[in-house]
Amino acid sequence: MTASPLMPKATAVWLVENTSLSFEQIADFCKLHPLEVKAIADGEAALTIKGMDPVSTGQLTREEIDKAQKDVDYKLHMADSRVRVPVAKRRGPRYTPVSRRQDRPNAILWLLRNHPELKDAQIMRLVGTTKPTIESIRSRTHWNANSLTPMDPVTLSLCSQIDLDFEVEKAAKSLPPQEAPPEGATLLPAAETIAPRGFDEIPARDVEREAEREADAVFAKLKSMKGREDDEGDE
Repeated sequence: MTASPLMPKATAVWLVENTSLSFEQIADFCKLHPLEVKAIADGEAALTIKGMDPVSTGQLTREEIDKAQKDVDYKLHMADSRVRVPVAKRRGPRYTPVSRRQDRPNAILWLLRNHPELKDAQIMRLVGTTKPTIESIRSRTHWNANSLTPMDPVTLSLCSQIDLDFEVEKAAKSLPPQEAPPEGATLLPAAETIAPRGFDEIPARDVEREAEREADAVFAKLKSMKGREDDEGDE
């Protein structure tokens, strides 16, 4: 199966406008239907699409176009691309340098304690470890469990802060929604805070009587002091 140009319709527009190729030749090269190419030529389709020159982009040679224009039955062939697009590899566990592999258990312990929402697969991607290792550290059955110290994997250069934040945010979205915290305490109703009428209040009459008693006590004390002074004077 031959490859198609990067922008089939834009390439078809340019070929229709700048060559004498047949609709079938253009359709075969651009992987379009001949009727669609005819509609482009009639101005019924791709009105807003700007033509793209396949020669300038290295997808077609001028010699190939000339050969096809001389022979109606000739099929255009894509030119060999000078740029090789690398094939995306399936992303597996992150590769960890040998000098950093001894720090992975400490990083795993840090992730388990500080981000328990992370799944094992996410921890594996971040520090390049295995599921049995994560489980042994979680259950404290790791051979060096007593000597492990939680350490940030970003500080250990096992992963970047961007990767860590991305995995944490992704894990947070998968968590079930938490219940809203209870509302803060509100003011008690006035009926509970205001004392009943007459409570802890002294009647006006009792206040007057108390004042009179205090005044009488003061005058009596003054009289007694004055009597003592008179007695002392007589002597």
